[in-house]
Amino acid sequence: MSMIKVVGIDPGLAGTGIGVIVGDKKNILEYSFGSISTQTKDPIHFRLHTIYSKTLDFLEEHQPDYVVIEDIYSLEKYPGSGIMLGKVSGVLLVAAYKAGLNVEEIPVREVKKIVSGNGSADKHQMERAVRHLLNHEGIIRPFHASDALGLALTGYYRYKRQL
Repeated sequence: MSMIKVVGIDPGLAGTGIGVIVGDKKNILEYSFGSISTQTKDPIHFRLHTIYSKTLDFLEEHQPDYVVIEDIYSLEKYPGSGIMLGKVSGVLLVAAYKAGLNVEEIPVREVKKIVSGNGSADKHQMERAVRHLLNHEGIIRPFHASDALGLALTGYYRYKRQL
């Protein structure tokens, strides 16, 4: 039975969530999650480089079959944060490319629909849905780590159909 390893990445300047799902075509066999944090006192270019280099090291070490990054849409209420997330997203895409990996951006509404059944689910509903799908004991924090696991789960469900 062939194994699949999918990494989901939830872009954020203060904290970029990373989730890993490993499974065969039938079951999820293991998972892990964490985040890359940056300090608000540091300049933007330094923070972006930190996210880029730590993500690249992680991806080169883990060599997943598939990388899923949250597709950043324009945030009408907060255009500034949309632009900043776009910058973070850009360095994540370049890191995945540099690691020689298959990468795809998936819109958050699609991830919410697949993972929770509701395209408008809030962070708490998403975290509960992710926890339920993984039979995880206890709450998954920070939220961007559970969001990253949601992205990884979505990628896993998609990727296993192609095998």
